Amino acid sequence: MTGFAQTGRSIDDVMSELADKRANDVKWEDGRTFGMVYDGGPEVREVAEQAASLYLHENALNTKAFPSLGAIQSEVVGWTASLLRGPDTTSGFLTSGGTESILCAVKAARERGRIERGVTEPEMIVATSGHAAFHKAAHLFGLTIHSVPVLDDWTADVDAMAALVNENTVLVVGSAPQYPQGVIDDIPSLAAAAASVDANCHVDACMGGFMLPFAERLGRTVAPWDFQVEGVTTISADIHKLGYAPKGVSVILHRTKELRRYQTFLFDDWLGGFYASPNLQGTRSGVPMAAAWAVMSHLGIDGYVDLAKATLDNADQMRAGIAEVEGLTVLGDGQFHLVAFAADPDDDDPVDVFALGDALQRRGWYHDRQTPPDNLHSTVSNSNTGVIGDYLEALRESVDEVRGTATDDRSTSYATLE
Repeated sequence: MTGFAQTGRSIDDVMSELADKRANDVKWEDGRTFGMVYDGGPEVREVAEQAASLYLHENALNTKAFPSLGAIQSEVVGWTASLLRGPDTTSGFLTSGGTESILCAVKAARERGRIERGVTEPEMIVATSGHAAFHKAAHLFGLTIHSVPVLDDWTADVDAMAALVNENTVLVVGSAPQYPQGVIDDIPSLAAAAASVDANCHVDACMGGFMLPFAERLGRTVAPWDFQVEGVTTISADIHKLGYAPKGVSVILHRTKELRRYQTFLFDDWLGGFYASPNLQGTRSGVPMAAAWAVMSHLGIDGYVDLAKATLDNADQMRAGIAEVEGLTVLGDGQFHLVAFAADPDDDDPVDVFALGDALQRRGWYHDRQTPPDNLHSTVSNSNTGVIGDYLEALRESVDEVRGTATDDRSTSYATLE
């Protein structure tokens, strides 16, 4: 542990050291990282940075003090609701990211079940492809969670999930698309299962909320997943992913304001006055909210369609190129921007894909690891425009390098432990 210095340092010295600290970070600016950072291009970065500088010190804890942030939140929520075919009653809030949006959705489902149906031992049902944040929410909020294996096509097993629905069910979860293999669950069937006991149905569209509406405009077939599906009560969508805003900003939408009220925490027995908080945070930075507003305003639907086209072209090229490499197979029938691949199980000399990931990283390409089966995961975006050909060349070279070898490191860490 390093002690805190007694005396301060010059601005130039501080900034120089910060720049040095980034030396080993992934080089997202070069398009060699699949996920984590999503780059909409120079103009998108510029508008976000200018908005951030205007709101560097503003605090969304109290929008009476900062009414501009209240207006920003309302407008961004409204814009997102219109994209996701929400009715006029749709309401929501901005959060710090997909995890917080999911936590808020679970909390709201628990409270609705308790108040409207008298549920004291709440349960929720998810597929094993559902985001880990649902398990985090179950842990934090005291819900029993039922996790159901996926089908061979990696989508949620709707029949198995429906069979678990009972009088204690407060939430049924679907993904559009799910993160690991990029496929969309059967949302209408999941929503119907939830509605059978008047439970909430949450669609985790943190990955798809700012991709699927534009993919549909580009002529891609998109299965029903948003508020057009009767029974969907909440949707989460991350602006800081394919919405191309900087971290961290997401939207949690409720079909009605009456449903939204179950998300908000109210307390009126404090010497500090009446306290109301719609989020898990109290103090909230105005920076990501303003940057999201600025990016969405700058791009408009046409700008997002252009970015979606570039992204889908990148992903299509990547899937096709991987499929041509002997010994590799793409997982799932993904049609959008998520790509996962594993060793071909029928190969006589299977490639160790984790060793392959290490070889790619030595060449400057970063993937997340997943299992089972052992596979490498990519969230493709506009950031990767112009480099997919280079990536595929590096992939072929790396396969040749590692064939017949293996790594002892079988970890699949998607975490911060220190």
